[in-house]
Amino acid sequence: MDRVIERKKWTTKRILTISGIIALVLLIGGSYYATTGKSKLNVDTERLTITEVKNGPFQEFIPVNGVVMPITTIYLDANEGGRVDQKFVEDGTVMKKGDPIMKLANTDLELSLVNQETSVFNLLTQMQISRNAAQQNTISKLNQMADVDNAFKEAERLYLLNKHLYEQKAIGLQEFRQSSIAYDYQVKRKKLTQQILKQDSVSTKQELDQAKQSYDRTQNALAVMRQKVGDLIVRAPVDGQLTSLDAEIGQNKHQGERLGQIDVLSGFKVRVDVDEHYISRIFTGLSGDFDFSDKTYELKIKKVFTQVTNGRFQVDMEFVGKVPEGIRRGQTLQIRLALGDETKALLLAKGGFYQQTGGNWIFKVSEDGKTAYKVDVQLGRQNPDYYEILQGLKPGDKVVTSSYENYGNMQELVLGK
Repeated sequence: MDRVIERKKWTTKRILTISGIIALVLLIGGSYYATTGKSKLNVDTERLTITEVKNGPFQEFIPVNGVVMPITTIYLDANEGGRVDQKFVEDGTVMKKGDPIMKLANTDLELSLVNQETSVFNLLTQMQISRNAAQQNTISKLNQMADVDNAFKEAERLYLLNKHLYEQKAIGLQEFRQSSIAYDYQVKRKKLTQQILKQDSVSTKQELDQAKQSYDRTQNALAVMRQKVGDLIVRAPVDGQLTSLDAEIGQNKHQGERLGQIDVLSGFKVRVDVDEHYISRIFTGLSGDFDFSDKTYELKIKKVFTQVTNGRFQVDMEFVGKVPEGIRRGQTLQIRLALGDETKALLLAKGGFYQQTGGNWIFKVSEDGKTAYKVDVQLGRQNPDYYEILQGLKPGDKVVTSSYENYGNMQELVLGK
């Protein structure tokens, strides 16, 4: 008789399968707890920087470097080309307006001046000859007019006399007509002579005026030529210090070539380099300040140069109020350039935490001071000292602002000593 054999319910295979499933569930659960649960880390407070959030005045500014420059610079260019013949001063000399700096030699220009002077002399001589001839001609015409006038008066006297005698029947008609004809001739002769004298006077005046205009033009040309030769001596255009002098004896300089510059010593300005990122926010009138000899001095933007070179553009700033004593040309200043007016804001001191958080969250210290936990924050404007807090914190909150490099993945810090 056959016997039914009962099948085992817990085989080795089934036990291993169930154990694997349980292990997998435990692994997934542990991983989930590790990622969602609060991870803590004990931290010594002496290794942390804890800062209190506070309300205060805030001004957005950027640190920039500026170089002290003369308030005005006059460039010296060669008005005329030539060879450097003499140098009267050296670079760095303090000059007075009109002081000679150097002399250029230009033989062609000097020869042209001699020729121009000769032309003026010849023209002046010719004008004198023409003037003398005109005067002699006028005298001759006046003498002729005197003779004509005298003959006219005599003919008029004889005509009037004969007319009276003819009316008295003392002379005949023929004799009267002869005196009348002679009188008419002298009348016409006098009118013609007067007309000729008037025309001659106008013609003489025109010739003299034309000669004078020609002489004046030649004199002007001579004055220009003398100015050109005079420009061969380069002089200081204003009071100031001669700098960047570039000229040596025997060196040829072309017209318009830069010879040096005069720095006006009546004041200073500051030339500042600014990152092109801020070009849309920089305009005249913005202020800045810097520290010098334990004092703070104010500057104001006077001019903006919008041309960008190597990612930077420049502005000129002028001193507001007193200029620091002892400041020198070429000196570098560390300037805080304000990008807006001062306002009230909720402030958070800058620190290393930003490198790990990007300003999106921060460790906030609990009220009992025993722990610090993550909170989300929103930051706004910034300057080298503070961030502006827009959301997530309130005045009086204390936060950890030092670097989070060693515990940035923690959810909570347990503070102790």
